[in-house]
Amino acid sequence: MRILVVDDQKDVRAMISMVLRVNQFDVVEAGTATAGLQLFREQAFDAAIVDIYLEESNGLDLVSGLRALMPDLPVVAVSGMSAFDGAAMSDELTRVVYLQKPFRPAELMHAVELARTAVKDNKSAASLSACAG
Repeated sequence: MRILVVDDQKDVRAMISMVLRVNQFDVVEAGTATAGLQLFREQAFDAAIVDIYLEESNGLDLVSGLRALMPDLPVVAVSGMSAFDGAAMSDELTRVVYLQKPFRPAELMHAVELARTAVKDNKSAASLSACAG
């Protein structure tokens, strides 16, 4: 499984990448939303981990951009803020797993699995709806 990690803090990116690599994931890092979106357009990814509060842009806008390219992309959104206002989230952000910094490696891996499951469950529900209709 190949994961795109986008965080403007190099040490956080490195820690996330190390945890993922130890768990046998292929990881590509980006320090900005622009770089992350460019990498996503050029390469294939199975999931993304995105910092909500990027220095140069809004991480949720990046998630929207990634989901515009791949609607069923599993996404983990990370943030150092204790509160997140998800009231204004658009539909493509409803299946995002949120993880507050700092987090333990096991919490990160659990969040990745939850994101993958959320996408699978959504596909199953869509298939059932299509069959029923």
